[in-house]
Amino acid sequence: MIDSITIERVMDAAEIVDVVSDFVTLRKRGVNMLGLCPFHNEKTPSFTVSPAKGIFKCFGCGKSGTSVHFIMEHETLNYPEAIKWLAKKYHIDVVEKEDSEEQKQQKDERESMMIVSAFAQKFFTRYLWNENEGRTIGLSYFRERSFRDDILKKFEVGFAPEGKLPFTEAAQKEGYRIEYLEKTGLTIKHDDWIRDRFAGRVMFPIHNLAGRAIAFGGRILKEDKNTSKYLNSPESEIYHKSKILYGIYQARREIVINNKCYLVEGYTDVLSMHQAGIENAVASSGTALTIDQLRLINRFTQNITIIYDGDAAGIKASLRGIDIVLEEGMNVKVLLLPDGDDPDSFAKKMGADGFQQYIKKNETDFIKFKTQLFLKETENDPLAKAQLISDVIRSIAVIPNDITRSVYIKECSKLLNVDEEILYNEIYKHKNKQTEDFRRKKTLSNIKQITSYKIEPEKFVTGLLVEELEFLRFLIKYCKTPLGKEEGENPHDPEVVNVDDFMINELEKDDLVSDNDLFKTIFNEIRENIDNESFDSLKYFIQHPNGNISKLATDLISEKFQESKRWSKAGAYTEKEEDILDRLIPKIVLEYKHRKIRFMLEAIEKKIDEASDCEKIREEELIKYMNLKRVEKLIADKLGNRTFI
Repeated sequence: MIDSITIERVMDAAEIVDVVSDFVTLRKRGVNMLGLCPFHNEKTPSFTVSPAKGIFKCFGCGKSGTSVHFIMEHETLNYPEAIKWLAKKYHIDVVEKEDSEEQKQQKDERESMMIVSAFAQKFFTRYLWNENEGRTIGLSYFRERSFRDDILKKFEVGFAPEGKLPFTEAAQKEGYRIEYLEKTGLTIKHDDWIRDRFAGRVMFPIHNLAGRAIAFGGRILKEDKNTSKYLNSPESEIYHKSKILYGIYQARREIVINNKCYLVEGYTDVLSMHQAGIENAVASSGTALTIDQLRLINRFTQNITIIYDGDAAGIKASLRGIDIVLEEGMNVKVLLLPDGDDPDSFAKKMGADGFQQYIKKNETDFIKFKTQLFLKETENDPLAKAQLISDVIRSIAVIPNDITRSVYIKECSKLLNVDEEILYNEIYKHKNKQTEDFRRKKTLSNIKQITSYKIEPEKFVTGLLVEELEFLRFLIKYCKTPLGKEEGENPHDPEVVNVDDFMINELEKDDLVSDNDLFKTIFNEIRENIDNESFDSLKYFIQHPNGNISKLATDLISEKFQESKRWSKAGAYTEKEEDILDRLIPKIVLEYKHRKIRFMLEAIEKKIDEASDCEKIREEELIKYMNLKRVEKLIADKLGNRTFI
């Protein structure tokens, strides 16, 4: 376990903007920072970071919390792991007690797989540089390809020794279980045999955004027609190839600085680009470009240049999948290298300056490149040209920005020798079809949600009622704020009553504390600190180790909840919320009590309805019902006879 002093030091050092900026490009918006959410696919920024409060909140997907919760969510870590991650970032020594055997067994599967992958990366890298086999075979291969040592170390490349089980045996000797070696794909196990997956290959570790090795690509160095040249780790709990890009960890800062990302195909292409000084390059590692990979790039820049090598047929096939880049609102360009060259060979041939000059001179926007590429084949074929026009229109139609779309239409009108009005009409048809398809999907989605929704409509996703949420918001936000004075033991010396004193006492004296677990936890922990004047409820609950409590607290104090409609409706109040707490807090408590009593009455009424004989209703239940009805009326009168839904 990590000691509390270390946690406090980490929390103080981990400034929210600094932490989030490692993963998301933020722009100032008033007192807050705004960016594209890294947790869901969005084109319009709804991800807000509040430096003053030390929290983030996405109003699109609802994720929220502190720096620690951001790292937990982004890197799929548990609380201790996130603390260690931040401690490493800020060079803070982590003091922790040794885990018990039981605690060691409770380490989750994902953590175990990450640890195994980290061991494998260090093993392969050490073997490349320190073992004779690694140097004579693996390092010689990289040297023949003219890769510098600093580039090899930057990407932590390595070598997997030849043989049936050298890596697996070394891992087991260090205490790593075969279960996790198999789940990460490092070891292949069948009923009657077991072997290393990557034996005899140079190794390219695949890192996540935090720099942790999550998978590997291995290239065989022997000529063998029956063996694939490249072999990748299989999909696992920690590695999904469609969601990661090779080199993204090493390239992310340069992508932000240059406001552009170069996308190539293979591992050595990335290494050569970086060696040539073009360090904002990543690779799709042979997979077709996916939405998740685009989202990864879009966190750092909206400008992407895809570098192609190979024949025209291969390029045409791959172009069909790039409409998703335009649909994401990104600016995509294409660079075609000379015949026979790939980024690896071309970078070595041209050098850094030559390669960069070639890029500037020859990169072309995607629509223009696509049109020109196909136009040569359709000059004497009207049907083929019509098909080309439809194909290009489909690409333009997905562009979300109206101005960008109109520029492309004008350009294509000239290239295709087709009247702009015709192109606009085709675009209109495609947009209508997209809208209709979207409506159909939305309708099906709504039906699915309605049929599976099990919480009453007036309840929040946590199961809390609106009145309970409002009660907690005021209790957390204004906990130690003086509410007023009341007569104490000495009539001449009235006592100051804080918000927490009043709200907690009001519920306890009437035995109306909510049954919701989140409510009770927050309520009880504030009650325990009722005499602690230095208790900072905002900081305490935002940084709460219980993720549900932390998220709820963040949601309640985030900008979305800053001004309740019930206080500003029709201009009823013009004062700031904190200036009229003496009126608001009693009203909040009364509304909470009224709803709580209504639920208690409904529960008794249900018993009465279900009873076949009035005699089966216990007398005390009826007395309780009548008393509750009287209390309900009193509260309703105090609230001005408001009608509650």
